[in-house]
Amino acid sequence: MTLNLAVLLEESAKEKPEKPALILDGHELTYAEMSDAAKKFANALAGLGVEPGDKIALMVPNVPRFAIAYYGILNTGAVVVPLNVLLKGPEVAYHLNDSDAVVLVAWEGFLEEARKGFEEAEGCEKLIVVEEPDGEGAPEGTHGFDELLAENSAEHEMARTMPEDTAVVIYTSGTTGRPKGAELTHFNMFYNAVCNADKLLGLGEDDVEIAVLPLFHIFGQTCVLNAGIYAGNTVVLVPRFEPETTLKAIEEAGVTIFTGVPTMYQYLLRHPDLDEYDTSSLRLGVSGGAAIPVEILKAVEERLGIVVLEGYGLSETSPTTCFNRSTGQRKVGSIGLPIWGTWARVVDEEDEEVPRGERGELIVRGHNVMKSYYKNPEATAEAMRGGWFHTGDMATMDEDGFIFIVDRVKDMIVRGGYNVYPREIEEVIYEHPAVAEVAVIGTPHEELGEEVRAVVVLKEGESATEEDIVAFVKERVAAYKYPRSVTFMDDLPKTATGKILKRELTGSGKAESDTTAPALGT
Repeated sequence: MTLNLAVLLEESAKEKPEKPALILDGHELTYAEMSDAAKKFANALAGLGVEPGDKIALMVPNVPRFAIAYYGILNTGAVVVPLNVLLKGPEVAYHLNDSDAVVLVAWEGFLEEARKGFEEAEGCEKLIVVEEPDGEGAPEGTHGFDELLAENSAEHEMARTMPEDTAVVIYTSGTTGRPKGAELTHFNMFYNAVCNADKLLGLGEDDVEIAVLPLFHIFGQTCVLNAGIYAGNTVVLVPRFEPETTLKAIEEAGVTIFTGVPTMYQYLLRHPDLDEYDTSSLRLGVSGGAAIPVEILKAVEERLGIVVLEGYGLSETSPTTCFNRSTGQRKVGSIGLPIWGTWARVVDEEDEEVPRGERGELIVRGHNVMKSYYKNPEATAEAMRGGWFHTGDMATMDEDGFIFIVDRVKDMIVRGGYNVYPREIEEVIYEHPAVAEVAVIGTPHEELGEEVRAVVVLKEGESATEEDIVAFVKERVAAYKYPRSVTFMDDLPKTATGKILKRELTGSGKAESDTTAPALGT
């Protein structure tokens, strides 16, 4: 049996060739146009010597050329290596070398750093520049993306890849050491997109999704782009998340599904003109990437009049692993149940399952779990102990099988021998009426080992003191849990996908590491 992830686009192009597949700034690209462009790019790559199994790095923001290149690469039987567009030259070189990429496709706006990395990399031989509309074009010694499309035919036979062949190498956040490349197969990616579209979101032909999540990240790639293309939806592209731009796109395109991370919802709520935009077309919100505070979820549902369903996943799991199915089958604050065909357990340090309600590490297995970490058998063996993928997340499972994430194993604070889970304290602080955002971290303490500290962003026009926050929490949690100090900031450092970068707040290297990005919405 053969399976190529690019079949998602090919089949939808056959069924609805004239339907808009992508919209950017009001400009539409139909399924037929997108499919033809992807095949032209596949022929262009073949003409440059690309063969099945070769790695092609893709450093492009949320513009139609990302999707065209993505499916074009897959069409040739090559492997997509999506790169964060904010990487600096040395980081680009690391990813190109580690993945064995032979071609780099880079957006003109990020060309300076991309080219530095390309020139430093050892085996990457070709640089393709995706031109900006008003840019200077591809410089000498590179290939212009549009020129390649113009030179090639749309007649192309899709490569016959196997389900277990690698389709995408997605680099993880790198919580320990350098980022690792998770090898996701054509079947991993295909079936996760199908599960999201059919079994979780119930996508219909008239749904319009908005891509505010970066498509180089696995969340946006699977849950928005691939799921939407499989379902024959229209996907509205937003190159950089900004509340005003996003609200305008929702209104103009009649967006029905908003998929984002918690900070995106928070920025929408904080936008002073939120009520002036028509968001009545929205029917569903999806939240993932990080735990959404219950207070934020409730506020979003009340202000936008939609249901927000929370899910959970990782780069290594394609990504969706657990999901709240519907309003009738969800528990607010949980990540839901394992998706169809997958299993989850909560275990102790010996990988023995803990009783329901007790904390342990969440481990999973199923069709969504990666093949391996590329060229890293030691890390693969460690993560896949006993045939289960070890997520590194602390969780509990209730009697109904619903899973609640407590925290990252590495984020847990040990204060005087007691375990303090930052998310629990953050949920309490979010209840304070003056608080917009918060991160709870551990700081070194000579006697206790670690002390609890809160870093808080206040809502515009609100005020609170350190004493106010400490007293508020002290009344609501055990004595060893409340923060002994509070730091106020204008904004919290975040990754390109909106996760709060606790490592930058602690400097300890203890929490998640991702390439830093400007704060979303600023």
